[in-house]
Amino acid sequence: MKKVYPDAAAALAGIVKDGQTIAVGGFGLCGIPEALIAALRDSGVKNLTAISNNAGVDGFGLGQLLTTRQIKKMISSYVGENKEFERQYLSGELELEFTPQGTLAEKLRAGGAGIPAFFTKTGVGTIVADGKEIREFNGHQYVMEKSLIADVSLVKAYMADKAGNLVFRKTSRNFNPNVAMAGKITVVEVEKLVEVGEIDPDQVHLPSIFVHRIVVNATPEKRIEQRTTRAK
Repeated sequence: MKKVYPDAAAALAGIVKDGQTIAVGGFGLCGIPEALIAALRDSGVKNLTAISNNAGVDGFGLGQLLTTRQIKKMISSYVGENKEFERQYLSGELELEFTPQGTLAEKLRAGGAGIPAFFTKTGVGTIVADGKEIREFNGHQYVMEKSLIADVSLVKAYMADKAGNLVFRKTSRNFNPNVAMAGKITVVEVEKLVEVGEIDPDQVHLPSIFVHRIVVNATPEKRIEQRTTRAK
């Protein structure tokens, strides 16, 4: 099965549709699939539910899809750094499902592992638990969280072989492995593509079973959210 596509638009062709749930890797702007997000914007699909830790910044990352009003709902843990996100949410134009960061990661991992739900202490006694089942274990209350599965997952990795075995680089790994696991179809953007067998099996961070399509973006922008310097 050929997994490598010539560009991001080709990698998304035929699999993205209006009304889908899209999971996107990254933390802030670190480890986001820049080319795939831009291609998703250019595809024109709309009414999307986006699962991501946050929504990039104004005009970059998922912030681009907020500008074009392609996202109707965000499932995320952080809404800072993006004024358009804030504006749309406060005006009632954008639905938001706030999810604690660790819970979000586990909801994605559980979805990929075939676990439909799990119990956690996080959020008990807060609005996070509203409408959810609460159960007591060993004298402590836990809230039941349902796992997440995406129609399409967009993921960033440093390197892949042509079979789809992935290597992530340092903190850009963040949510990406969990997002990849949770996708019915997972598309991965990489900086480096090698032949099968060139990656030491002990160095594979995520096996090829979770990867369906690959596109190379050898020179991503890797923009910094906030650059703070001091005078010499």
